[in-house]
Formats: sequence, structure tokens, C-alpha cells
Amino acid sequence: MERIASFCVDHTKLDRGMYLSRQDGDVLTWDIRMKKPNHGDYLSTGAAHTLEHLFATYARNSAFQDSVIYVGPMGCRTGFYLLTRGLTPAKALELTVESFRFMAGFEGAVPGASEVECGNYRDMDLPAAKAEAAAMLPVLEALTGDELHY
Repeated sequence: MERIASFCVDHTKLDRGMYLSRQDGDVLTWDIRMKKPNHGDYLSTGAAHTLEHLFATYARNSAFQDSVIYVGPMGCRTGFYLLTRGLTPAKALELTVESFRFMAGFEGAVPGASEVECGNYRDMDLPAAKAEAAAMLPVLEALTGDELHY
């Protein structure tokens, strides 16, 4: 079998940031790398799960909602994928920064965190999720739309 594109990225050179991972027609896949790969510091499952709920909820309710195809965590627990259509790199970054600001400051009940709405609703950690989002914000805020490449 052919190696998939994400396994062709040299993870030994990858750092925290936001990168254009692939382009499939008009769909752009963004790698939002919150943790440096293979350095022993990963998102806890509770934080990642909470961030997934918050990120997806915010992105799908934002001014960019019609351009959001998917938001989901990486299995390696180092970040998230964001799939968009029709957004420039600068707009995808803007959406991501806005989403992380929302997550860092979120108060209240996590959207979709009930037995009816989620298959693992007990595995949530809002304080950890907020801390992870806040830690990532300076990295994202320092980027420009021209810098989003591996």
C-alpha cells in the first residue's frame, strides 16, 4: 500500500503551529499542532475531547460556518485537523485564532456533553482544555496566513 500523505511529514522537524496539511480539490486540511510530536507531552483524552466539542461548536456557529467541513482530534493527541472549503489561509487562521480564544475563555456546560449527545460524555476536562487552548493562543497569534506551511 502507498503511504498516506500525513505519514510523509517529518515529525522530527514539526513544531507547534498551524500548517496546510493537504489540498484535495477545493478542500483544505489544516494541521493545528498543539504539541511537539514525540516529546512526551500530549493532550489528555479529557482535554482533547472537550476541545473537540468546543472547537467544532464554535467553528460551525462562526461567520465561517459554511466553509467548515470537519473539526477533529489527531489520534496521536498532538492537535487537531480542520477541514475547510473556500477559506484563504488568512481566513482559516482567523477562524482558528477566534476558536482558540473562545475555548480558552469558555465558561459553562460543554456543548454536547450529555449521555444523549455523546458516546463518551463523562470523559471531559474543561479546566485542562481551557489551559491547552490558552497555551496555544500565542503560537497562533504570532502566525500570518503566509506562514502556514510545513
